[in-house]
Amino acid sequence: MDIKAEPPLVLASSSIYRRQLLSKLQLEFKSANPNIDESQQLGESAEELVIRLAQEKALALTPSHKKHLIIGSDQVAVVDGKILTKPGDKHAASQQLQQSSGNTVTFLTGLCVHNSKTGRTQTSCEHFSVKFLMLSPEQIENYLTKEEPYDCAGSFKSEGLGISLFESMHGDDPNTLIGLPLIALCRMLRNEGVEPLK
Repeated sequence: MDIKAEPPLVLASSSIYRRQLLSKLQLEFKSANPNIDESQQLGESAEELVIRLAQEKALALTPSHKKHLIIGSDQVAVVDGKILTKPGDKHAASQQLQQSSGNTVTFLTGLCVHNSKTGRTQTSCEHFSVKFLMLSPEQIENYLTKEEPYDCAGSFKSEGLGISLFESMHGDDPNTLIGLPLIALCRMLRNEGVEPLK
């Protein structure tokens, strides 16, 4: 396969969390901000939303990366049928954690690998669920003050102090919870001839 542009992998994201996750695979890559509108469309389900946005992020970088494998990802959390996105500030984060307290929150992460040379696109939606403890207002306040997770869907960082908010976790790949499903990504990369264990 003639996809040897340096580097062949591009992460369509400005997220430090996704860059850290992709770095686990020890593959050379660069990242770029896709700058897309992430608004939910009328009647669009959470799963449809994250798959569409992951694909749009990858395709947005195609004009500037014509011989690359472009990785796009997007995530939302769902509790009681309501989508939780990035809170943006402490007030919204506190409301999200109050809503999640004692409940099971399902995280849906859309993943896309687009081969900008051949036009082939692979997509999937990975699920991961978290059962939250019953949280007191004081616990929520203390957590938000310590970690300030305002750029994270669901208002926590599971790779940090956020783990203390949970009763249990359920899913195939804990990386999915942070924002990049590495098991599914490895499968897609292998389909394109990229072997992380080479």
